[in-house]
Amino acid sequence: MKMTTLNKKPKHLSLFNAVHPFCLYAITFVITASLFVGTANAQDRTITLDEAIKLGLDNSKTLKLSQSKIDQAISEYNQAKDQSLPTGKISYGYTHAEIPANRLALGPESFSLPNRADAYLGILTLNQTIFEGGKLKYARQSTDLLTQVARLDVVNDKDQITYDIITAYYSLYKVLQSKKVVAQNLTTVDAQIKQAQRFFDQGLVTKNDVLRFQLQRSNIELNGIDLETNRRIVNYSLNVLLGLPEGTQLNIAQITEADRQIAPLGNYLDTAMTNRAELQQFDLRTKVSETNIKSIRANTLPTLAASVAGYYVDANINPIPKSGNYITPLTGGLTLSWNFSSLWSNKNKVTEAKIEREQTVINKSISVDRIKNEVNQDYQNYTSALDKIKLLQVAIEQAGENNKILESKYKSNISSATDRADAETLLYQAQINLELAKADAGLAYYTLLKSTGKINKQ
Repeated sequence: MKMTTLNKKPKHLSLFNAVHPFCLYAITFVITASLFVGTANAQDRTITLDEAIKLGLDNSKTLKLSQSKIDQAISEYNQAKDQSLPTGKISYGYTHAEIPANRLALGPESFSLPNRADAYLGILTLNQTIFEGGKLKYARQSTDLLTQVARLDVVNDKDQITYDIITAYYSLYKVLQSKKVVAQNLTTVDAQIKQAQRFFDQGLVTKNDVLRFQLQRSNIELNGIDLETNRRIVNYSLNVLLGLPEGTQLNIAQITEADRQIAPLGNYLDTAMTNRAELQQFDLRTKVSETNIKSIRANTLPTLAASVAGYYVDANINPIPKSGNYITPLTGGLTLSWNFSSLWSNKNKVTEAKIEREQTVINKSISVDRIKNEVNQDYQNYTSALDKIKLLQVAIEQAGENNKILESKYKSNISSATDRADAETLLYQAQINLELAKADAGLAYYTLLKSTGKINKQ
């Protein structure tokens, strides 16, 4: 018996198999390229300082926590207000009594109680304090002041977060600017290596001259490796501060610092005394202490309270009220009470509250001295940074002129390769120093603003 195997396929399937691998590779390439481009776009971002500050404040978990503390303080204030409202209570209960010994003899006469008894008792009471020495008023004042303290905590946190963002931003700027200078110097030294190699081929310089430029290039590359490591560290920290994806590569455009007129030191000291949130908090806490003293003194005063009450008493076993089987007495009254022992037991509490107030005043004085020193130090650092910029600008001009002279002499084979490399290194270092000094001056300015309490009030 002969068996025949059918191995015929439709033409369109054969065509698909022929084209399929190519299509698969093409589609895969397109998708991969698209994902790569999308990822690259998502990970590369140029950001300004104002954008960074806004983004960081919007995404700050610390500020969200501080806001929740404000909400908590407001809730406590509302609870203090609620204490002045009337208190009310309502209850309804059923009582069943078994009376095994129910006969009571009173001399020649006697009477018997039932073997068992049932009763329903309902009570409604409403109480209102009329006068309590002002303690409820002082409680409201105290919690209101503490709410203001919590709001100033947010101001402090916001200032600190803003400063942290600015510090990281300038640190990244310094690294990026240094990397640009490294790249520029690599280009320059490569040209010098080519020129030195050409002179060597012509017998005008020695091999050692070429090696010196190559060594200079290696040193620049090593510096570039360190800068790239620092860039990754600072970039990651800034991403965390701003709430950005960890893989975002941040770029910073050239920072153009406007010419800022430096005012006398006294102006900054006065501004700090007015705007620093810590000093405002000490003033509020002093008021809290004074309110606490008043509240403690109020303990020696009498209290007057009013109350009304209604009762429902039903001795019938049937829980549904029935005419003639229940009574509903209503009561109302005033209660005047005075704990006169507080006249001699309260004085030490008042003394303790006064000590706490004095401690707050002393702590404010300590903080004033600390803030003055902080402002003075930041002021001196900023003026020093401005002076450094002026000197470094002159140094760059001098290094640039020196580099041109030695470059011309080297081309004319008058100066050595060592002198040429040293001149290039001096110019390279001056360029780096100037960029770093500009960034340091910008950061010093914002540090001064923070110490005066105006970093978010420009």
